[in-house]
Amino acid sequence: MSQTISFPVEGMSCAACAARLEKVLNRLEGVQASVNFATSKAQVDLVAGTSTVADVLGAVAKAGFGAQTSSVDLALTGLSCAGCAGRVEKVLNALPSVHANVNLATERAHVTFVPGVVDAPALIAAVEKAGYGASVFQQKTAEEAKYQRQKEWRVALAGFVLAAILSLPFLLEMVGMMVGAHHAVMLPLSVQLILATVVQFWCGRSFYAGAWHALRSGAATMDVLVVLGTSIAYGFSAVVVLFGLDQPVYFEASALVITLVLLGRLLEARAKARAGAGMESLLRLQPRTAHVERAGQITDEPVEQLQVGNVFLVRPGENVPVDGVVLSGESDVNEAMLTGESVPVAKQAGANVFAGTLNQTGALRAKVTGTGGQTVLAGIVHMVEQAQGSKASVQRLADKVASVFVPVVLALAVLTFATGWLLTGVWDQSLVNAISVLVIACPCSLGLATPTAIMVGTGLGARAGILFRNADALEQTRKLTTLVVDKTGTLTQGQPAVVDVRFTVHETAQNTLALAYALESQSEHPLARAVVNYARAQGITAAEISGFQAVPGQGVGAEYQGQSIALGSPAYLGTLGCEIDDELTQSWQQQGRTVVGVAQGQSVRAWFALADQIRPEAQAAIAALQQQGLDVVMLTGDNARVAQAVAQQVGIKTVIAGVLPDGKAAEIRKLKAQGKCVGMVGDGINDAPALASADVGFAIGAGADIALETADVVLMRSNLMALVDALSLSRATVSKIWQNLFFAFIYNILGLPLAALGKLDPVLAGAAMAMSSVSVVSNSLLLNRWKPKS
Repeated sequence: MSQTISFPVEGMSCAACAARLEKVLNRLEGVQASVNFATSKAQVDLVAGTSTVADVLGAVAKAGFGAQTSSVDLALTGLSCAGCAGRVEKVLNALPSVHANVNLATERAHVTFVPGVVDAPALIAAVEKAGYGASVFQQKTAEEAKYQRQKEWRVALAGFVLAAILSLPFLLEMVGMMVGAHHAVMLPLSVQLILATVVQFWCGRSFYAGAWHALRSGAATMDVLVVLGTSIAYGFSAVVVLFGLDQPVYFEASALVITLVLLGRLLEARAKARAGAGMESLLRLQPRTAHVERAGQITDEPVEQLQVGNVFLVRPGENVPVDGVVLSGESDVNEAMLTGESVPVAKQAGANVFAGTLNQTGALRAKVTGTGGQTVLAGIVHMVEQAQGSKASVQRLADKVASVFVPVVLALAVLTFATGWLLTGVWDQSLVNAISVLVIACPCSLGLATPTAIMVGTGLGARAGILFRNADALEQTRKLTTLVVDKTGTLTQGQPAVVDVRFTVHETAQNTLALAYALESQSEHPLARAVVNYARAQGITAAEISGFQAVPGQGVGAEYQGQSIALGSPAYLGTLGCEIDDELTQSWQQQGRTVVGVAQGQSVRAWFALADQIRPEAQAAIAALQQQGLDVVMLTGDNARVAQAVAQQVGIKTVIAGVLPDGKAAEIRKLKAQGKCVGMVGDGINDAPALASADVGFAIGAGADIALETADVVLMRSNLMALVDALSLSRATVSKIWQNLFFAFIYNILGLPLAALGKLDPVLAGAAMAMSSVSVVSNSLLLNRWKPKS
């Protein structure tokens, strides 16, 4: 019997690579492989009982190639606690080539796998075999998600209300016993049996279903604890009633525990929905319809029908339906939902507009460039959802504790019963104590401690224009000790501008600017654009010139009214016989400025000082980071003189200048080798290797795509104060995680000994267990008090 798998292969650059990989695979026992270079795929036949899929994938990696992976998100049902999530994760990770993360708070699994080895149906089948439900996750609209939540809430509420009504007589009986009126409120035992039976097996049917699935798959979960504890109390009491034994009954314990657990789940579900509502609020900003222009007519159509190339209209006060480029019209657009920046952005022909942003003043006519999952908004939502589904390192520790927690509790319950009976000789009270141990020991809060805080934290970050790519980035940011900052485009605007002008002949200043405008308007150099922008801002019109020519790396020249004119560096003008003002030019250059002059004949008519302007918030941001204990280092490819000038202005003491792109990554590794936790902030292609090498990479949102893809955190605002906010949010979120873990453990640390010693009634144990989960989720919601400092 054999198994055939087929999967894509990465890294094959030639036919010889395919042949080498095929040879490597065929050396494995029981393997017959063929590798196709044209399709970059490998097909492998495996004889049962010989090599495994893992052996094949290991051989591919050892040969220097990679099995191309895909990912899918699965929506899960039936999860009741951390044990359930751990069980599903274990089942998925047991499949060949699969790496899965299960998030209890979102009830979703993010699964990475090799296509051809396994597929989505196989993943779903594995989850269902373990006793849980699974389907490929489909992103719902805000309205659909709200309807689904309301439906689930109504079902859960109905179950709790029924259990509460049926359990109310038991509660009144307990209160009566406490005030000494036991016989006045004592229910007939037959009535107690009927009420408790409905609560136990109808209202609590979900616990039995969950426990059955868990035990069938060899796991122990919260459902097992609840079912075991309440069933013992109910079963013992039912036997007493049916056989007329002279023993106390504990129907109130079984009924009220189930009711309290249902209440806890109800409150927990409501709180979890609030924790995940951040992304829905973003999706709600995208309108359902768009004003589409077809054959000169404007019609309203569903956004889902728009295609790239369609033309649409956005009126004042409306949200932009899809990504597009403005064809005509002028307006101010509020992009705060994407960038966190409240100042509107001016839009005119050629400008990009994004789905969900608010058009404020004028009408815009635009062409569709992205719809559905291709919009910037959809990309942000997807990135945040991925972060919410990932695991922080502290969560992995909690998972390990949860995996052994239930078996330990079961053993403790047995020990409580046996020890109590042996020491006191009262077996029924020892049984009640054991039930209390089972009921209070719920690992659910342990599973919710981290993901709920991550959900709220990443949602807050998205609304503030800070996108954390995963939970590790959110957690690691607070540990940073050194922050390495690129200069151009990060500390500075990334665009040179004229910062000073000295005219040698003031009477003809306007004519001189007109000559400079004319010369530089024909050049694409960034410095040329800076001179042109300066002249335009002064209201200057370009002079008419002829014979334009560029001298690479030096300057430009032309003819004006029969005279030669030129614009370029002092050295270039010097070669033309012009007299150079060395004192002025060298003074500017020492300040890190680039100096160019415009000359007519051999007379320099003006000197321009150009510099990449520092971001207005840079100095305040650097000061705030340093006050929080971070060592800020500038790392730039620019020369040391310019770098020192910028560093001095923003307050950075340590500068590493003249470094090539690959050298930046090496500098990051040197700092890490010194035991420092290093963050890197950059925006360009040359920063990508350093961003990847850092413990946490921050990309300025206006930067190059490769920088945004490589970074762990994306600052959508292109504002350095967002770094301060990212650090603050990371610290606040991790603080909440540790607080949640405290709440998750404190109930058990205090409650388990009390329950084992008979000091805690099963009903109170059930209430404490329910409150532990509610405390954790509610505490995570308090994180919503966090506000961006900027």
